Amino acid sequence: MTKLVPQAIFKTRVRNDKSDDPNPFEWRDLTTDEIFNGKKIVLFAVPGAFTPACSEVHLPGYESEYDAFKALGVDAVICLAVNDAFVMFQWAKSQDVSKVFMLPDGNGEFSRKMGMLVDRSTQGMGMRSWRYSMFVDNGEIKQFFEEPDYQDNPPGVPVQVSGADTMLRYLQEELGHS
Repeated sequence: MTKLVPQAIFKTRVRNDKSDDPNPFEWRDLTTDEIFNGKKIVLFAVPGAFTPACSEVHLPGYESEYDAFKALGVDAVICLAVNDAFVMFQWAKSQDVSKVFMLPDGNGEFSRKMGMLVDRSTQGMGMRSWRYSMFVDNGEIKQFFEEPDYQDNPPGVPVQVSGADTMLRYLQEELGHS
């Protein structure tokens, strides 16, 4: 059975280069179809912007391997978090991220529909995404790497199987490159 990415609307902010406004960003809704249809996408989801493992390992790993993913025919590498567009922008800026697309799932709609929304209220984080990565080809989930022990209020969720190295190895084997 084919597993498709769920339909969702993402509230993003995009730069309007024609604007003279000191804040040249505008709201733009992106749909699941706009992001995934007709494309090969690597998406990794993190519990939260600015959190330790997300900032020290997960996001930097994908940013540093971005060109290797592109060489394998991947159209985009996307970082998803249940954070708003403003937080995602500032997190990318603080991490010098310029290649990975930062996708805000501010309301957790996509994460909930993926079955990956967990309660992190004991850490004061509210509802967040579980840590995972996936390879999506034209909206179809071809590979899914989920961190073990999916649960509400975990003490932490280290990067064990959803990091850039695991995804890169999978794609090299799957797409016949080394």
